[in-house]
Order: sequence, then C-alpha cells, then structure tokens
Amino acid sequence: MISINPNTISEHAISKILKGTIIPRPIAFVTTISDEKIVNGAPFSYFNIVAAYPPMISLSIQREGGNIKDTTRNIKFNGEFVVHIVDQDNVAKVNETAAPLPYNESELELADMTQVPSEEISVPGIMEAKVRMECKLVKTVPLEKNNHIVCDLLIGEVVHFHLDEGIYETNGRITAEKLNPVSRLAGAEYAKLGEFFSIERPK
Repeated sequence: MISINPNTISEHAISKILKGTIIPRPIAFVTTISDEKIVNGAPFSYFNIVAAYPPMISLSIQREGGNIKDTTRNIKFNGEFVVHIVDQDNVAKVNETAAPLPYNESELELADMTQVPSEEISVPGIMEAKVRMECKLVKTVPLEKNNHIVCDLLIGEVVHFHLDEGIYETNGRITAEKLNPVSRLAGAEYAKLGEFFSIERPK
C-alpha cells in the first residue's frame, strides 16, 4: 500500500485521489434564482441523501479562492433550489452549463434548456430531466481550514417530487434502467449503469 499524508501533497493531488476513488458519484443538476431573477443552473457531484423522512439531501459546494459559488449565493439568498438527476439523455446539455459565465447570465439559455414552473417554490426546474426535486434550505454549514471557509455544505428538504411516469412503478419503486442515470468519475470521465446484482441483508 502507498501511504500518503494529505498535508504533504497539493490540493490538486488530493482532489485527484478523492475523485478517483470515491466513485461512482451521482450528479445533481441544480437550478437556483438570483436576486436579479436570473435562473442559474450548475452540476454538482458532491451530492447525496441525508435523510428519508423528512426527505433531505445534501450539496457540498467548494469555494474557489475563497469565493462563494453562484449556486450557494442564490440558495442562501432565497432558501430555495431544484435538484435534477442527470441521465444519459440530458448529460450533454448539463455539461454545457459547466462553462464559466458572468453572474447575470443564465446557463439554461446557453444550453437551450426548457424551464418549467415549480409547485411549492419560486425556482423553476427544467423539462429535460426525468426527476425534479423542489427543495427548501434547512441549514448551511460553512467548512473551514486554517480559519478560511473552503466549502459550503447545504442541506435541503425536498418539498415536492416530479417523476417521469416511465420510471415510476406501481409499488413506488424507481426503475433504474429507465432512469438511465450517469455518474461522475475522475477528470472528464462519466459512467453508465453497469451489471446489477443483489445481496440479501442478514436477518
């Protein structure tokens, strides 16, 4: 085994290890709205479930040079956001939104995405997703290193689900093959669903 103390290597080297080993990572495409009423869209793979009831999810958004990301700023401004699951049908458009844009320009227009109104919140979602989760901010946790905030951990409660009829079974389960989610690996690499297998829990 190779032993590495993260304090002895660069931030870039640490990132490569984490992104190359904690895989595959689900991808959230997040829409928010600014104080200027501009709809922002951005993908994040530091994303997961926090709790099933109440339904809560997490987004971890790294700061760049100490600067807060537009998504974090917008969520802290109005406390609302929409999470979409990235799949094989929308991943190319989602990738376009990762281009750096000024704060007052919408990534949705750049990627030619279709806005759809939400039921419970003011932030719109996008039509090009099989899953939309309307969320309200529960808590923001700034994470520090050497007295500098390096990351914002955002916890949101899902207040409304939108699910494509094709992926939702009568027993309430989601058909993974029909959702066709994609996951993030390292660098420019993504992954599709692979071979399925089951292991029963011990009783």
